Amino acid sequence: MASEEFSGNYMEKHTTAVAVVDFSPGGIREARRPGNGIFEFVTDNGVLMRMQLVAEGIVRFRFTPEGRFEDDFSYAIDPAFRGELPAHELIEFADGYALKTGRLSVRIARQGLKTTITDTVSGKILCQDEKGFHWEDNKIFGGEVVKMAKVCQNGEYFYGLGDKSCDLNLRGRKFELWGSDTYAYGRDTDPLYKNVPFYLSLCRGLCYGIFFDNTFRTGFDFGNDKPNVTSFKAQGGEMDYYFIHGETPLEIVQRYTRLTGMAEMPPLWALGYHQCKWSYYPEATVRNITRGFRQRKIPCDAIYLDIDYMDGYRCFTWDAERFPDPKKMVSELEAEGFKTVAIIDPGLKIDPNYPAWVEGIDRNYFCRRQDGALAKGSVWPGLCHFPDFTRPDVREWWATLFKDLIGETGVRGIWNDMNEPAVFEEGTFPHDVRHDYDGHPCSHRKAHNIYGMQMVRATRQGLKLWGKGRRAFSITRSAYAGTQRFACAWTGDNVASWEHLNMANTQCQRLATSGMSFIGSDIGGFIETPTPELYLRWVQLAVFHPFFRTHSSGDHGEQEPWSFGEDTTDWVRRAIEMRYHLLPTIYTAFWQYVSEGTPMLRSLPLVDHQNPDAYWRSAEFFFGDHLYVVPIMAEGEEGRFLYLPKGDWFAYHDDSRPKAVATDIWIECPIDRIPVFVRGGAVVPHWPLQQHVGEIANPEPELRAWWKNGKETSRWYEDEGDGEQWKEEVYRDSTILLEGEEGRVAISREWKGSWTPGYESVEVSFCGIGSAEAELVVSVDGAERAALRGDDGRYRVKVPRDFRKVEMVWVPVEVEVANAGRERSNVE
Repeated sequence: MASEEFSGNYMEKHTTAVAVVDFSPGGIREARRPGNGIFEFVTDNGVLMRMQLVAEGIVRFRFTPEGRFEDDFSYAIDPAFRGELPAHELIEFADGYALKTGRLSVRIARQGLKTTITDTVSGKILCQDEKGFHWEDNKIFGGEVVKMAKVCQNGEYFYGLGDKSCDLNLRGRKFELWGSDTYAYGRDTDPLYKNVPFYLSLCRGLCYGIFFDNTFRTGFDFGNDKPNVTSFKAQGGEMDYYFIHGETPLEIVQRYTRLTGMAEMPPLWALGYHQCKWSYYPEATVRNITRGFRQRKIPCDAIYLDIDYMDGYRCFTWDAERFPDPKKMVSELEAEGFKTVAIIDPGLKIDPNYPAWVEGIDRNYFCRRQDGALAKGSVWPGLCHFPDFTRPDVREWWATLFKDLIGETGVRGIWNDMNEPAVFEEGTFPHDVRHDYDGHPCSHRKAHNIYGMQMVRATRQGLKLWGKGRRAFSITRSAYAGTQRFACAWTGDNVASWEHLNMANTQCQRLATSGMSFIGSDIGGFIETPTPELYLRWVQLAVFHPFFRTHSSGDHGEQEPWSFGEDTTDWVRRAIEMRYHLLPTIYTAFWQYVSEGTPMLRSLPLVDHQNPDAYWRSAEFFFGDHLYVVPIMAEGEEGRFLYLPKGDWFAYHDDSRPKAVATDIWIECPIDRIPVFVRGGAVVPHWPLQQHVGEIANPEPELRAWWKNGKETSRWYEDEGDGEQWKEEVYRDSTILLEGEEGRVAISREWKGSWTPGYESVEVSFCGIGSAEAELVVSVDGAERAALRGDDGRYRVKVPRDFRKVEMVWVPVEVEVANAGRERSNVE
């Protein structure tokens, strides 16, 4: 029975034996106002609906057919979230009630508790119940299957929902959330590893989000069964969802991310390039790989150890023959600029000579079946028991197990795999496995989708406990909403194919929309061997993914950057070097994500949401505020048409500039270049090339400023790159304003924070202004400075570290521009 329901077909198979009867709320017989923005409505058949104003633009809806709610507990909602209650008013009408707050009007029908939510500024309906809340009794497991049906409007499109592998737009499709080990998944494989029940709606420029906070197996239908109905349901638990509104899709994503929790700043080295394989062993192989990077001058910051570093796949152990002195190895690798990251899985081998397992048994820390027997399943070590990470004392114990790896040996990051949880027998745990659920005991039906999240939460505790004040770096394969508080993630066991390169692009965008920006894919594909062209194009895409790691299964050939021929090695090196030059920009985008909840990867519909032409586009995306990336994702493609949003744009590589913006702009994309555009007026921080973060103690930054006839604002964030002082505002967060007009451009800067950089000067480069006469005058905080024009046409001037304003004035001449439309231009 467990395996049948795991496949998602159990209830469907048994509908002939157990008739499905849906129940719905009756008419409102009582309305209550407990206060603090909470309103309750009770129907004549005992249904209780609670509507709660959580914060500006966020309204929570809870339903129960039993007239009472269980204890309110959620792993997704950040305990640190504090929403300020907005002004509001509840009005009673003959046909129901209306809550008015900010830009929202929420109308509750007297019959059936159906809601209609309207944008009061435009007067248009944002979201309207179709059947609304309804339920069926779960005859097999007890409780209810809870359901919600809403009107799917004409021209309404949907995004989000975690790591789904289809195109960005979800309209016309249906999905399930049930974390699954999906080796070699395809475009239509569902469900996948992660469970993020949040989606975003766009409809003719208006937008909203819905977060369905239910950890049972859930289903979403975006007009598949019925073209005019959007629905979501769960196999148990409550109908508990948050309606999230904002003026823009980005504001909605920010509000959702704040609600479910903000990530923390990573160690700066974690944003560099990482090299991984299943598996690098013995020690001589690891050293040969790291030596290969330094000899070939290919930047790299992290080397990974997969399960073969362990003694018989026992977590928290070392194979003494393969790695006789791991502490010495890790220390020497770090001296060469390589941080070591090691894998840890949840299953602990049943072995009376294995201390971690013995301790878990003695303390009763492992999951049990309903009848009290220990739950067990086969994974890499053989038969294993599994900790119940939903118990606080188990998480604390798990954290102590990292003392040797982190505190003594010096491993700098931990990678949690197989934590859906995955077992070989039937895919995951049986449904009757019991969990504490932080004092809310339940079965695995409820805990399955959060198991991996709670494992990596415990792992992060260990990294902080033994990390000697350093920032924690943890990785997870499985996740639920809110996991961004604890880890970064990757998209799982993908395949070396052009189709999977396309999927990696959309999956990472979708996860960023779903609150998880620190995301990447296995570059080149985990399974099978990529061609040189495929590997190169994947690296070029992943330059703009926050988590930047090559990983392969190892049994199909080598997958290091130098494994595909000399020419490819050179091109891959150039792509990775571009990443290292852009590290200050990537770090700044991460700061905006951490401080404001702004996604680092921004799908085109999120930014250009007023233009319906953008709603179906999946390939192009924004990185941060000002970079627009056009990845090449087809074999042999050295040119393509692209969509360029309205605005001023320059080619990143050569400052060429289209005369017009259109959906059919043709660009050439030679094999060695990454097509990237920069918004006019942007100021983009760069670093000199390093082979690893910290190779240069205080790298002198370069600020590249692109011309604009008008104003544009940019950000530049700096700190020590590690440690926790950033939480005490020991950083420098600069806001930079560029103002341009004919013959003049000025850059003004203000900053917050108490950090003082170690470098003494900054190089400012003015890009895309064409040529200038000899009367060029540059002033820095009122004092004249000399500027030099390089062969690339850019003007450069050295300025003091703490400059406030740089101004350049010149005799205007015609600015050279590229032809628009289909005229070709080489861009990077």
